[in-house]
Amino acid sequence: MAEKFPWDAAMAFGFAVMRLSPTEFWAMTPRELGAAMQAFGHGTQEAPGRQALQSLMNAYPDRKEPNRG
Repeated sequence: MAEKFPWDAAMAFGFAVMRLSPTEFWAMTPRELGAAMQAFGHGTQEAPGRQALQSLMNAYPDRKEPNRG
């Protein structure tokens, strides 16, 4: 089954970030909106690599070490 188009996120981006009027927003095609979102840096983030993930896991462990003392 195909995913539903994320209208809430698209409208939030169009109205809040791009400050489009409703007329301007609804005149855009999904491809135009996607290109604009990429130009603003939305949706271009990549997942961290193994080394970056390991560094984050070391810096922010899920469990605290037992209190010794």
